[in-house]
Amino acid sequence: MSAIAQKILVVGGNGFVGSAVCKAALARGMGVTSISSSGTPYHTPKGHTPDWVEKVEWRKADAMNPDTYADILPGVNAVVHTIGTLLDNTRRNTLFHDKDYVGLLKSIMGITPVEARHLGGYDKLNRDTAIRVCEAFTTSKPSKGITDVRPFVYISAEDFHRPAISVRYIETKLEAERKIDEIMKEHPQYRAVHVRPSMIYDPETRPMTIPANLFTFSAWMHAAMPSFVPMPASVIRWLGTSVFPKATEQTPSALVSIATLLSVPPIQVDHLGEAICASLDPAKNVRGPVGVRAMRELIGWSKGGPNITSSDS
Repeated sequence: MSAIAQKILVVGGNGFVGSAVCKAALARGMGVTSISSSGTPYHTPKGHTPDWVEKVEWRKADAMNPDTYADILPGVNAVVHTIGTLLDNTRRNTLFHDKDYVGLLKSIMGITPVEARHLGGYDKLNRDTAIRVCEAFTTSKPSKGITDVRPFVYISAEDFHRPAISVRYIETKLEAERKIDEIMKEHPQYRAVHVRPSMIYDPETRPMTIPANLFTFSAWMHAAMPSFVPMPASVIRWLGTSVFPKATEQTPSALVSIATLLSVPPIQVDHLGEAICASLDPAKNVRGPVGVRAMRELIGWSKGGPNITSSDS
């Protein structure tokens, strides 16, 4: 299958990461269809419409309702799922309204009661939509001429947001990964790719230049030092796994997340889009978790400097 003949479906192509995937795919000669709840084409935060936007087919569809996009699936070589939410204030708003300030503080710290962990937008947007789209994709019959294994790319995440972001963010991401892997076991003509970016930034739309540079330098220092030298991330990670209690039954202390923030470099959104598109190449046969180190290798960065490893791959 040549790159020119490829056609992909981007779920959430008018979003921050989705638009970068669309742009990178078009640059590689792929045909691109995007679905979103609004169906509106991408535009910049300032309201500008880039030239590449007119080359994408923009469709309105509900990711939870495969009937709204089932006609697209047979004709695409790959699906990239990019929708999700970083902040889910559903429970926090309720706690604030009820003046449960202790519960609110626990929620901010990532301490969530068991009975409340499966409520809110994280579960639907980060996990359930990905599973539903994956199920629909793997049960669709490919059009004549599509013979390669078809990838389903899920935009997961590195665990670096806590305690600022609820533990349910990363938990729903990992739950989605596990369920997608289960689905793939029954469909050998498909492969799952779980892209795990760190802090994502963009010089124009999300200009976090100073923190991005600081964390990039921190990651470089951690990678450059000999393994026997105790660095902040290794000490913090040890404390988080050996001393402090877990955040939940399945997730370690938020200290582990802080260690990841210090040791895994941020990634520019356009480079993320390029890495995602590179992972679609059937010759590379990329499968499973893809951390920042693997992303850099996919876009040819690893030869230019120290390899900075992901905590998961």
